[in-house]
Amino acid sequence: MSSTEPRHIAIYGKGGIGKSTTTSNIAAALAEAGHRVIQIGCDPKSDSTTILRGGAELPTVLDSLRDRSRKPKLEEISATGFGGVLCIEAGGPVPGVGCAGRGISAAVDLLEDLRVFETFQPDYVLYDVLGDVVCGGFAVPIRDGIADRAFVVTSSDFMAIFAANNLFKAIDKYAPSGGARLNRSPDWHIKQEVR
Repeated sequence: MSSTEPRHIAIYGKGGIGKSTTTSNIAAALAEAGHRVIQIGCDPKSDSTTILRGGAELPTVLDSLRDRSRKPKLEEISATGFGGVLCIEAGGPVPGVGCAGRGISAAVDLLEDLRVFETFQPDYVLYDVLGDVVCGGFAVPIRDGIADRAFVVTSSDFMAIFAANNLFKAIDKYAPSGGARLNRSPDWHIKQEVR
């Protein structure tokens, strides 16, 4: 069991850049190193944790909230994946209706209501967040101080750099008010955080 506050890390990047694969590999490596990990997929495609779950279906938080007259239970919106990683998918709106980023807010609110962080006692909580558009909903982890750190997965193509630049601007805007910080050190890597 973890005796310290968990580290909340947001991993951003444009769609298709490899952030879900990167996030899942980090989650698996941390789990193999003996850490308790929660991975929360914050993309309307709801496929962030697929690798960790061997491709199994997982109801999303938004779908569960929409389809029930009562608050869903943790076991209805989560699954244990590789290495004991607790997998959760925020989900997205009905196509053409609502804000795709709303799933992040709904997921975080529900997890707090269910006292997931106190019960599961993770060492790390990883948020896999779509970074094509840094609208209010997708900015929640960095804007509301949910994440301690933010990482950006990118490549050298124009759209990936454009998305990364927008993310850097959002992180710089919210960091002074308690939001996530972007670690700019080129030699920083996960081993330093695992100590």
